[in-house]
Amino acid sequence: MIGIGRYGNCYGKRGDRPMIKTYFYNHSEQRMEHDVNLEELDRLLQSPDDLLWIDLYDVGGDELQYVAKLFNFHPLAIEDCLHISPRAKVDRYDNYYFFVVHALRYNEESDDEITTMELNIFLGPNYLVTIHRHQLKPIGRLASICLKSTEYMNKGADYLLYSIVDGITDEYFPVMDRLSIRVDELEDEMFDQELEEIIDEFLALKRTLILIRRVILPQRRIFSYTNGQFMFPVQEENLPYFIDLADHLERLTDSTETFRDLVNGALETYSSFTSAKTNEIMRILTIISTIVLPLSFVTGVFGMNVVIPYAETRWALWAILAMMLVMTGGMLLWFKRRGWL
Repeated sequence: MIGIGRYGNCYGKRGDRPMIKTYFYNHSEQRMEHDVNLEELDRLLQSPDDLLWIDLYDVGGDELQYVAKLFNFHPLAIEDCLHISPRAKVDRYDNYYFFVVHALRYNEESDDEITTMELNIFLGPNYLVTIHRHQLKPIGRLASICLKSTEYMNKGADYLLYSIVDGITDEYFPVMDRLSIRVDELEDEMFDQELEEIIDEFLALKRTLILIRRVILPQRRIFSYTNGQFMFPVQEENLPYFIDLADHLERLTDSTETFRDLVNGALETYSSFTSAKTNEIMRILTIISTIVLPLSFVTGVFGMNVVIPYAETRWALWAILAMMLVMTGGMLLWFKRRGWL
């Protein structure tokens, strides 16, 4: 039989931690039970008021197949658990719903600034099964509380689902705050940095926003409140919680759209500034070339190896230089009157 044990909000290594953690809320006695025997699943799920939560962290195929056989989960859902799903989704089966949601891990110093962590959830009438490969703080926090209290287990499986997803969603906001600071810093510094460096910053920030948007948008659709209902059953007393969750996801979506517009606007402004600066340089160089051209003609004519009248007189050089200065001054005066200078 698969090993089943107790854990708090810390995870150990594969060799010294249990693969499966169980939390059972006994409604009739108003108490929590832990390390329950899953071989007694029929008894555990007999009362619709009780609630069983099974959490699987970084399990192998054997443990996953064991739990899948107990609940008769569909092979396609198990296959999704064994492979990384790029988008959040919810699938409806006969007696349960299968969710795929994603948490975010932000590390500004890493090459992969944003990484996603997948969480698979099976929601039944009076049970919840969570499966994840990475440590998730919301899961660990809830697990620690459920060891001592019935706070998250006495309102139904849908409320436990809300608590987990809401904890994941709350961790998006610090990431968005940091991105907001980065956008402001980039707008302040973009005229002081080198072209290649600022372009790299812009592209990295755009990639980060695209990834966050790709994570948030599907989850917003899953938990959207459309036509007075959700895509999965929610008890009436728990509706306000899910509506609040939908509002949080909507705010995050708006923030990503705003940041994307700000980054695109800043990039366009920087491109316009760079183009204007290039045009100014080209204008100056063109004026210089225009001035030098007739002067080169004059020096070329008087430098030819032919006899030119008055070329050997002692005032010829000064006359030529004076003519060149007059030509230069005349051209500068004309350029200024035309508004080119």
